Amino acid sequence: MNVIRVIPSGYCKGVVNAIELVKKTRSEYPLEKIYILGMIVHNSFVTRELENLGVITLDDSIKSKEEWIDEIDDGIIIFTAHGISDSIKNKALNKGLFCVDATCEDVLKTKDLIKDYLNKGYEVIYLGKNNHPEANAVISISKNIHLITKIEDVNDLNIKNEKLILTNQTTMSSLELKEIIDEVKKKYPSVLVKNDICQATSSRQKAIMDLKDAHLLYIVGDIKSNNTNMLKEIGIKSGIDKVELISDYTMIKDEDLTVDTVYVSAGASTPPKLINEVIDYLRNK
Repeated sequence: MNVIRVIPSGYCKGVVNAIELVKKTRSEYPLEKIYILGMIVHNSFVTRELENLGVITLDDSIKSKEEWIDEIDDGIIIFTAHGISDSIKNKALNKGLFCVDATCEDVLKTKDLIKDYLNKGYEVIYLGKNNHPEANAVISISKNIHLITKIEDVNDLNIKNEKLILTNQTTMSSLELKEIIDEVKKKYPSVLVKNDICQATSSRQKAIMDLKDAHLLYIVGDIKSNNTNMLKEIGIKSGIDKVELISDYTMIKDEDLTVDTVYVSAGASTPPKLINEVIDYLRNK
């Protein structure tokens, strides 16, 4: 069986920077309590590795970020690669907590873009995933940001302001975004469009769309990772016969391995170790 790794795949620059920032903080402050406000990136393997360094991940499915900040009186708070709302960041700073911001540069660019257009009197249509930390951080900026999560939400928009801009979460599906842009333009023909899918996400999606005659594709990554889920969606919409999202090699089913060639891609938050283990397992079958 021929095993081909799809290029590019795996870690992006923003993920590498965020993880290295956590490790650097631990190295510089070996005796301090260090908390990450949510998963630094959406991969459980990474979370466990950082826990082995004594870094505590505060699971945001248990409590809100505000509630976690209320309970912490000392130590270091790290904000994740997905971004943080200004109000939560200020709350931590006002408590005297030492804060480290690991927000991805591409996420910061989107926030700056939105703030710039809000200051010019625009209202913003923002395509993102409901309750995703990146989307939550963005929509907290202003009540003039309208979150839509799917194409059907366009019908519910009732914006009177003629100054209107559409932008998006950095890890969305390029195919889904195009459909929604077309729908928004029908309703608001004068809308400005700023496609803010990051380069790492778009290049990984395009690599999958470019696969020809693929019958089996494994996407290695965490189910919590939006960019990983988008890769699976792109694979399905591109006509690949079977697309499986797996967290590691143990999820591979032998009964699926009836093809001559299997392709392996991975989300931008997936560690190289997990990808290599999947490829090695398949090559030894």
